[in-house]
Parts: sequence; structure tokens; C-alpha cells
Amino acid sequence: MKIVLMGYMGSGKSTIGKYIAKQLNLSFIDLDDYIETKEQSAIKDLFATKGEIYFRRKEAAYLIEILATEDNFVLSLGGGTPCYANSMEEILKSNAQSFYLKATIKTLFDRLRAATTSRPLIDNFSDEQLYEYLGKHLFERAPFYEQANHNISIDGLSVEEISEKIKAVLA
Repeated sequence: MKIVLMGYMGSGKSTIGKYIAKQLNLSFIDLDDYIETKEQSAIKDLFATKGEIYFRRKEAAYLIEILATEDNFVLSLGGGTPCYANSMEEILKSNAQSFYLKATIKTLFDRLRAATTSRPLIDNFSDEQLYEYLGKHLFERAPFYEQANHNISIDGLSVEEISEKIKAVLA
């Protein structure tokens, strides 16, 4: 079984992915970590030295590489992964079950506001700027995310509750 988790930054892809992988006795892969290992460079450094186009090409290539394996896994994507280089098409044509962890702007704002220092994209934003940024990006990315095989609203739910919803779909 291959499970792909997608959603905006702060939606809990990695947290949920690790939890459900353990529950289902599957390996967990974080695409960002996979890219950093393969490229032997932090993603922020790849963006700084080689640019976003290089990064997005590598991201798409590594996604295809992972999806093509015979392994069973839970894969957590980067927030932008489904939106570039036909990656959403690759996910949908694979035999993976894809899940959009759907959160409202308010939920994402509440989560990310507390973590701006650990997220370089948003570390200099005021609350107003952050809320506006999230609204704009979510509007742009939602059409990609919503193509996932399954959409799960995560607002107000615990890791355990979200995992139970995913497992119920897979049963």
C-alpha cells in the first residue's frame, strides 16, 4: 500500500505521516528529507544556490522515483509538490492513495503563527501579512490538492482522529 499525503504548509503532513506509517507498519518518507539526502544539501540552500526551477525539477524526479518503487510507504509531500511539473498527474496515475489534509486559513494561521521562526518563507511576516499570504497561496494551490483521491478536513481534529479517518477510507 502506498499512501501520499498532501496539503499546505502546517497541515500536519509529516506528523500524520509518521503516525499512520507506524500504525500501519509502513515506512515513512518525507519528500523534503529525501531530496536533501539525495542532493546532499538543505532545501533552502538548493533554492539559494540553484534556484526554484532546479529544485522543482529535482522534486518531480524524486517523486516519480519514489512512486515507481515496489515498496509500501506513507509519503509526505512538500506543500508545493502537487502544483509543479505535472506532479499531481504522476500521483494520480500511480497506484498510491492520495489524501489532501484540508485545513482552513484560520487553522493554518494559528499553527504557522507560532512557528514562523522555523519556516523561512514566513519568518518576517506580521500577522496580517501571514493571513493574507496563506489565503493567496491556498487559493492558488487548492485546485491541485483537491484532485487527491480523498479530501480530509482536519480542522479541530487530533493526529489520532485524522489517522482514523485515513484508515477508514483504506479499509
